[in-house]
Amino acid sequence: MQRPDWAPDTIDIERPSVARMYDYYLGGSHNFAADRAAARAMVDAVPEAPLMAQANRAFLRRAVQFLTESGVRQFLDIGSGIPTVGNVHEIAQRVDPECRVVYVDVDPVAVAHSREILAGNDRATVIREDLRHPAAILGHPEVTRLLDFTQPVAVMIVAVLHFIPDADRPEEILRTLRASLAPGSYLVMSQASDDGRTGTGERAEAEQVYRRTDSQLWIRSRAELAALFDGFELADPGVVWVPEWRPESPEQAENAAQAVFLGGVGRLGG
Repeated sequence: MQRPDWAPDTIDIERPSVARMYDYYLGGSHNFAADRAAARAMVDAVPEAPLMAQANRAFLRRAVQFLTESGVRQFLDIGSGIPTVGNVHEIAQRVDPECRVVYVDVDPVAVAHSREILAGNDRATVIREDLRHPAAILGHPEVTRLLDFTQPVAVMIVAVLHFIPDADRPEEILRTLRASLAPGSYLVMSQASDDGRTGTGERAEAEQVYRRTDSQLWIRSRAELAALFDGFELADPGVVWVPEWRPESPEQAENAAQAVFLGGVGRLGG
């Protein structure tokens, strides 16, 4: 396979990447044949896969709008993915150009393209790091340069947690992040779930597809995701299917379970 000019030499373009599969679901062009093949296999297993990605993107947009309306002006988007329309900085800085945004992703393609998009924007930056290393994220020079953790920060972990197995202790990851946050900060999370989707075999097929990638799939229930908001007060309507989280019209929430993702927004009191 010929390597395009925009692909860093360090990446294996024969191995699917979850970030590039997500880009494919959203109609992006920064993906390779291996990513597209894995994404199509996922669509065969779970036909709603593109809807899932679109519903998550819409949830992120509504969450950022809610946060800016709540006075938040700093955002830490972990697992931000390959840039596409409706990035956090675009939404937030449209409300207030002073908003500061740090993107974090482990995929070098996502980081490279984020740097390209953010060139000249002195209130947004990107670093390459892994959610599994929260202390490294919090202590990164670009993070400490741009974000003031004595003031509220919104931490975004959207469509990422299902790649963090229980063995990696997600509750400890979130505890480390929470300990760095000032009162009035927020946590936004979404997670793939098979609640109510029994007897289809979709979960086993989806897990099989993601074994081909750089990240395996780890499904959680509504109760498990709600428990990961420990220490945060959930904003209404709590942990729900992402199309049900403050939809802009009743029609947007119809057949919400087809989106397969649960999400919520929590506020840190004190």
